Amino acid sequence: LYAFCREADDAIDDFQGDDPTPAVDALYARLKCIYAGHPQPIAADRALTEVVQRYGIPYTLPAALIEGFEWDVDERRYPNMSALYGYAARVAGTVGVMMAMLMGARAPEVLARACDLGVAMQLTNIARDVGEAARAGRIYLPLDLLSAANVDVDAFLSKPAFSPALGEVVAEVLDTADGLYQRAVAGIDQLPAGCRPGIEAARRIYSEIGTVVRANGFDSVSQRAVVLRSRKIALLAQAAASVVR
Repeated sequence: LYAFCREADDAIDDFQGDDPTPAVDALYARLKCIYAGHPQPIAADRALTEVVQRYGIPYTLPAALIEGFEWDVDERRYPNMSALYGYAARVAGTVGVMMAMLMGARAPEVLARACDLGVAMQLTNIARDVGEAARAGRIYLPLDLLSAANVDVDAFLSKPAFSPALGEVVAEVLDTADGLYQRAVAGIDQLPAGCRPGIEAARRIYSEIGTVVRANGFDSVSQRAVVLRSRKIALLAQAAASVVR
């Protein structure tokens, strides 16, 4: 599952040219072959064919992931948080749901919380990488929040620079992510015992990225938030202890 998602992401990131349609169509073609039980001669595709058959992963999930990647190459902008949710659910929520299915989860409420966790992680990525995205000509922050903060999107993209107004928008995105991280706990508690420590650790470490962004004054343009190795180790220990309790 990881290999196919990684290769799909790389295929879009490495896209060259004006028309992304062939690259996207090639991914959909690979996926259709996988679900037909006749994968193309690619190691990741052969492996994923076994996975989707064994765990009953519906086609709509990886197809939605590819659709989200397609939105990336289209450089789509998101008018509000609801629209951004739609993007994050495709590129990250789908992965959370597929992972939960590999762990044996089938209950709708557990899969919904897995999607929440994936969306929270993607929102954290967006808040952390504002400057990196802008320098690539992209903006993922909700346009209505930017407008309310009097941030001129085109001016920002032409010359990316941090401002307190931009920081307010980043803060709101992180607050939204925090709510989803908390909501995901109920789903993690219902995963098999052996799976809980790793997923809880991922939840805590990704949430910590937001904590670092806050400590940096919400400036994710001139600096990039990094969770130190020592802090990751501490969060791993906390995750294990919380699952035991």
